[in-house]
Amino acid sequence: MAMHLKKADSRMHKSPSKKGVRDHKKGFRKPAGHDNPRIFWCKECNIPLIKPKCDSCDGEILEVKLSGSGDIRFCSPYEREVLGGLLLSEYDCDPIGLHMVLLNKIPGDDKTDEVIVDGLKIGVLFYDMHVMAYRFEPSATGAQLLHSVTGSRTVILKKTRSHLNGKKVQAEMLEHFSNDIKKGDPVIVVSGNLVGSGIALCNSDDMGHIEGPVIRVRKILTNTMVLNQRISVMDDVIKANLPHLRQFGKNAMNTIKGIANQKEYRDLPVHVSFSGGKDSLVVLDLTLSALKNRDVSAFFLNTGIEFPETVDFVHDHCEKRGIELIEAKAGNAFWDNLESFGPPAKDFRWCCKVCKLAPAGSIIDRCTENGSVCLTIDGKRKHESFSRANIAASEKNPFVPDQLNIFPIRDWRAIEVWLYIHWRGLEYNPLYDTGFERVGCYLCPAELSAEYERLREIHPSMYGRWNDYLLKWARSRGLSDDYVKHGLWRWKELPPKMVNLAKELGIETEQVRVDEDFAIILTSGFSPCREGGYTVEAAVSGVLLSEAAAVLNIIGTTVLSEDLGMLLVRTGRDSIKFFSSGSLKVTARTEDDAREYLKRTAEQLMRINKCTECGICLKVCPVNAITLGSEKGKLFISDACIRCGRCTDACVVLKYSDRLLSDILKLDGRSARRTSFE
Repeated sequence: MAMHLKKADSRMHKSPSKKGVRDHKKGFRKPAGHDNPRIFWCKECNIPLIKPKCDSCDGEILEVKLSGSGDIRFCSPYEREVLGGLLLSEYDCDPIGLHMVLLNKIPGDDKTDEVIVDGLKIGVLFYDMHVMAYRFEPSATGAQLLHSVTGSRTVILKKTRSHLNGKKVQAEMLEHFSNDIKKGDPVIVVSGNLVGSGIALCNSDDMGHIEGPVIRVRKILTNTMVLNQRISVMDDVIKANLPHLRQFGKNAMNTIKGIANQKEYRDLPVHVSFSGGKDSLVVLDLTLSALKNRDVSAFFLNTGIEFPETVDFVHDHCEKRGIELIEAKAGNAFWDNLESFGPPAKDFRWCCKVCKLAPAGSIIDRCTENGSVCLTIDGKRKHESFSRANIAASEKNPFVPDQLNIFPIRDWRAIEVWLYIHWRGLEYNPLYDTGFERVGCYLCPAELSAEYERLREIHPSMYGRWNDYLLKWARSRGLSDDYVKHGLWRWKELPPKMVNLAKELGIETEQVRVDEDFAIILTSGFSPCREGGYTVEAAVSGVLLSEAAAVLNIIGTTVLSEDLGMLLVRTGRDSIKFFSSGSLKVTARTEDDAREYLKRTAEQLMRINKCTECGICLKVCPVNAITLGSEKGKLFISDACIRCGRCTDACVVLKYSDRLLSDILKLDGRSARRTSFE
């Protein structure tokens, strides 16, 4: 059977407008093994293909190169409604109609997707963190599609032989423009038989007489864009991809059987980690098909902050299929610990330790009470995040050594997951159809601002409780309500894109510490890192960032970033991070080193808080590096310090530090402990 393979237009464009500026490559690293993300498109059937072979016809196949990791998916009903609404409000038309729409997740400030129709990238749908609303920016191809049916947001230029791509255009080059253009709007650019996309640098009212450039052309093309006349549905996609879907399923089941049927595991019960999400749903179905004669049950970790739809779906699905459901409940653990730890963050996920590891520990303990291994099938995929890019077919849980996890769909993309779900006729979590890309904890810091807005609309009381807490927390630390509104609370150490966003919006990010008694609350045990080494995290109260910066150079070289609210202490390849929020994170090559640096840091923080200015340290310092009671703080150690440790040994406050600190150095990782030095 002959097959013709051609490349589709894969180029996308960046907006120079600060309003919603996106850098599609910023901070992105491709997962291992996915350096050439792509899908294929059958022009005859007008459907996406996961392999360059259509099982329904012998038509021409397009190769569609994808940006980002290539974790492409089908557009949900809610996302299609948003896209259609934007097209109607901004261009007075929705030329996509009933055509199948795919979304490809790409890097951005928040939810950001390439929009693919008929195998062509027509633009980018993204949630603009400046205005907290969705926007659509057409590509050159998308602009051609829109130009065929609308005159809105259109600028017509005089014919020119000059290259226009990437150029700024002066007012004298204008031949005509619509009167609905605002500064920063994406616009359709027309010049003779060329049509493409651009960005408005001023309002349409000013375009005819303003000095300087009025638009910037992003990309302009000669060919025209016409949608395929054929409208396809999901059944068509499944039929054309069926051999490949069967092979994907077979490979995944072979992974499950190949490990679960090994001699040391063949008599063990099998557990599927079932979160209520799409990936674990597929893994559960694959496991039941692969191990028909085995005892298979589902694990559900109910964190106490799940969407009610997720809890209902997990229970209903297991009941309908007769699957034993083992549910571990965290209850009110999150809310009980919230006042001590503060809001969780992407880089401070104490909630996972308290709400997941602790309940999971009880299940694992029961599973391994006879000394056996807990065999668990998990739905993690490489395409989900960079941290999961190198997962193997099976791994021992670094937090729970007696648990062996199997990852049968680690190489699948979202489109393969969804095709499998539709092929098998599986009911799925209804949240996916309402604008949620992830259906985990409803207040997770990893959730996108676009999804928080949907939470507000769908569950106003749940949103209200969490938002009220965040506002109270922010105000107590001198932060504005906009700090919460624009999602900056989701990081302890703001990434560059969020630092830039805060600056553009004029949002202050430096926190004011609340006066508190000195205490250290450990939020994790000494945990192995996927990248190597060990980390331990704690929440500290009673010590200001500036106070810590004045003393912690006694441990290593310090770098203070007041903008980020972080103090970094480097000791060779190891590091200590202390944040203005009170979060403390120690990273070291070995567990012993992490334990030692935690102890030494805790000693100095206690010394800062309890210093009586007795002056003993001044007398023992051989280089006169210590100052007491100055404008630099109650205790200040200068860069002259040679780190001999004599002042620490002589400090009266630290005389009994070993006894006071002994408890926090015995943490097993399954519970949080508080060590108070009141």
